Amino acid sequence: MKKTLRLMKKSLLASLITGSVATLAVAPNVLWAQTANATLRGTGPANAQVTARNVATGSVRRTRTGADGSYALPGLQPGTYQVDAGPGTEQTVTLTVASTATLNLQAPVAAGVPVAAGAPSPAAATTLGGVSVTATTLTEVKTPEVGNTISLRQIQTIPQISRNFLEFADTVPGMVFTVDSKGNTSLRGGAMNNSSVNVYIDGVGQKSYVKEGGVSGQFGSQGNPFPQLAIGEYKVITSNYKAEYDQISSAAVTAQTKSGTNEFHGETYYRYTNDAFRERTPAERDAGTKTPSEEKEYGFAIGGPIIKDKMHFFATYEAKRFDTPITVVPSADGAPGVAYLPADVAGLFGPAGLNFKEDLYFGKLDWEPTDRDRFEASAQIRKENQLGGIGDQNAPSVGFSTRNNDKRYALRWQHSGEAYFNELLLTYEDAFNAPTALNYGNGLVYTWERPTDDPVIIQTGAASPLATQNKGQKGPAIQDDFTFNDLQWHGDHVIKLGFKKKMVTLNAADAADVNPQFYYNVTTAGTAGTPYKAFFTKPVTGLGLTPSVSTKSHQFGAYIQDDWDITDKFTLNLGVRWDYERTPSYTNFVTPANVVAALNSQDPNGPPGQTYAQSLALGGIDVNDYISTGSNRSAYKGEWQPRLGFSYDLNGDEAHVIFGGAGRAYDRDLYDYLQLETTKSALPQYTIYFRDPATGLCHRNSTPCYDWDPNYLNGLANLQALLGPSSNAGTEVDLLNNHLKAPYSDQFSLGMRNQVGDWNTSATVSRILSHDGFAFTLGNRYPDGAFFQNNSQPWGNGVPGFGALIVGNNGIATRTTQLLLSAEKPYTKESHWGATFAYTFTHAKQNRDINEHYSFDEATIGDYPFITSNAAAKHRFVATGNIDGPWGTTLSAKLTLATPLPFNGIACYDGAVFPAGNNCIPQAATPGGSRFIFGGKIWGYRDIDFQATKNFDLGHGVTLFGRFDVLNVFNWDNFVDYVPTYANGQATVEYNRLGNITFVPRTFKFEVGLNF
Repeated sequence: MKKTLRLMKKSLLASLITGSVATLAVAPNVLWAQTANATLRGTGPANAQVTARNVATGSVRRTRTGADGSYALPGLQPGTYQVDAGPGTEQTVTLTVASTATLNLQAPVAAGVPVAAGAPSPAAATTLGGVSVTATTLTEVKTPEVGNTISLRQIQTIPQISRNFLEFADTVPGMVFTVDSKGNTSLRGGAMNNSSVNVYIDGVGQKSYVKEGGVSGQFGSQGNPFPQLAIGEYKVITSNYKAEYDQISSAAVTAQTKSGTNEFHGETYYRYTNDAFRERTPAERDAGTKTPSEEKEYGFAIGGPIIKDKMHFFATYEAKRFDTPITVVPSADGAPGVAYLPADVAGLFGPAGLNFKEDLYFGKLDWEPTDRDRFEASAQIRKENQLGGIGDQNAPSVGFSTRNNDKRYALRWQHSGEAYFNELLLTYEDAFNAPTALNYGNGLVYTWERPTDDPVIIQTGAASPLATQNKGQKGPAIQDDFTFNDLQWHGDHVIKLGFKKKMVTLNAADAADVNPQFYYNVTTAGTAGTPYKAFFTKPVTGLGLTPSVSTKSHQFGAYIQDDWDITDKFTLNLGVRWDYERTPSYTNFVTPANVVAALNSQDPNGPPGQTYAQSLALGGIDVNDYISTGSNRSAYKGEWQPRLGFSYDLNGDEAHVIFGGAGRAYDRDLYDYLQLETTKSALPQYTIYFRDPATGLCHRNSTPCYDWDPNYLNGLANLQALLGPSSNAGTEVDLLNNHLKAPYSDQFSLGMRNQVGDWNTSATVSRILSHDGFAFTLGNRYPDGAFFQNNSQPWGNGVPGFGALIVGNNGIATRTTQLLLSAEKPYTKESHWGATFAYTFTHAKQNRDINEHYSFDEATIGDYPFITSNAAAKHRFVATGNIDGPWGTTLSAKLTLATPLPFNGIACYDGAVFPAGNNCIPQAATPGGSRFIFGGKIWGYRDIDFQATKNFDLGHGVTLFGRFDVLNVFNWDNFVDYVPTYANGQATVEYNRLGNITFVPRTFKFEVGLNF
């Protein structure tokens, strides 16, 4: 009978694998699930029933050991469990998020002490319903994934600038959490941009499909993607994740939310600071003033039973109310022109302020009608209003107000058998980001005239028409993951396979028909009295086009993953996934007939008979690669992603484990880029030039060229009338390559984990190569195909009758090698303290600034040299510590040190340096050196923070607490604005010591709250 059952299981597995492959072959539309659940594996008595009971919720999971005593229990909620395989085998253990842990249950055993399961973390006392339960935390060490877990203790104690749970991710080597000069937060992994990150909440990806930032709603926001009170713990994986992770090419964060338990509990808090409790920023010190600022954060969480052991609820609300100081400064390349600005414009540099409002909601119901089934329903809502667009080169008048809302709903059914586990998930998301200009009228842009370009010094007046937008995503998804946990063939296998199908509607309105922008050049002779160009919009009429586009993104993914314990020491992790996305507004786009005709018309600057397309071909651009007929484009189908890993337990006790892996991970092209081909056809963006009254010429001989009339300043309609009712003169033409691919990274790692006493350590070497990042480049060419003539670019040689040609291609790439070292001593009640240390050495090069997707300085993205990346510091060190102090206090500290981020810029030299061709080249420079020593001016980032909490027991299970955080204790200025110098073919750079800083000046924050 058992043999027959084994054969049936193998037959079923073969059928499912065959079915999965067939599905991939015939269904060009799907995606996969990521889990925050834990898996428990090990051995026990042969053919015994293994029972795991969650001590907080009463939920029970069961399986049976095989003839060899092996077992696996997948799909467990992270938490504390009483586990047994019969009398005398009982143990109480704690499982962490998204982990696979080993627990052997052989009898006889001393209660609470695992046998032959390695050297797990020391026992910790967990209080449940007033009863102290001693449980051993099982640490995951036999995984090829590179990363670490952030515990609830760390979330609750580490000093924090804002209640954003992602902030603690930078305690993991290779991760950087940034609070920029505007207070906006972002998370970055390795030397790649923020958009390559993905965050999974209870297994649901929070990916942004339209805007940058990686996480939906996180671009240009001071807020959180999710309420911190609802996060139990989370895992950060920097590379070599398993096949279940999708839409990602750098770091993955997978978080488990809290659930209600059999005891009713709640907490509330209020956090406050204002300008009286902070030092001045460098700009404020220079101005002799302090911009009023204030921060308020407050919220509550509540949870408990509806039916004991069966049904529970959890709900939370968090709010932020910020007024954040910011500084208006000139750009690095435009700084020389400040002295020649009009006095009233120069007076706009200095301190300014930004306000921000956020409300976060989360609720969850769980129901376990049987010990085989669990149902969950959850909802998360994010509402934000934020002032942006101020600071750097933007004066306060050019700001905009942004509504940033995100709603997500999920229904989940988990069903377990003794030999399998299945999870079905239905989700719906509705997110949008809608900035609107604060003022209406003319925008004034002052630029510094250089030989080949005109960097911006400052912008004032009204915001650009591009500042008013509306972009979002909404739609349903279904995903299913099936796990076999009882398969033996040359060892023990846990095989997981699944799929995800999404139909997400993407929306984009890229600009509004408002606020023309007038450009004034500044030279050593002063500021020009008349503008040299204007930028504005003019809607197309009569063609049925609208300045917004909506498309239904068809997403599909599938994977299979085998975690194969070949022996008790050697584990292989073998997986492969395939992803696919079809975006109809790209695949079905038809290039307007008048654009096609213009491309194939006579080049007005070329010899007779030579078309503009022929001029482009001489410069390496085949227009047929960009002209779309509506049927000559297809979605990329090559996203095959092998994920391979191994671990070898040297002594079989999990004390010393060698691990490594290699894999490929595909991300996606943001819709914010793809939509421009359509929206700019409906609301064209025009750039026109005006003749200099002194010379009668247009700036750099650019076209279209008109005589200046002061009446153009009296309304947008006057500029639009200049073009006539059907003119395309000055219209930017955006065209995408017909064969776009998705960006991806190849990841390789080799490392070793060690347990030395109470300490868990890890040393890893990681190599990540990213490819096919998206970039827009200038398509214009001179008639002979050249991109440079006399050190000038062909801005005046746009599409005949139109304006500049902008083409979109894949091509941005990075090459990163990192050494990742970590050591952690987990907090325990017995020792009363915990600590973490994380060091990252990075050697990274890239062919384009990670923050840029417009690349106009070279003819193609392939012409950009690989230079030192500005994405990651060469050396970065983060240490945290927490301790139970005297008189019922909890004390903690955080130290962060990093060498300066390199500067990436376009260095321009005279002809003596580069006698022929272009005299401006991309170069990197690092301010202050890069040695990793203490002291001097070499530090790019220095920060020490402290936190202290005092609890007051009010009886009856109610605790009042008071907390204060001191951020940047020594008030170090962490500058971010650069002042470059170009001489003798070499760029050097210094910090602008009156410019913006990242993080905060020394700041005190005060918090009170109640736990019950």
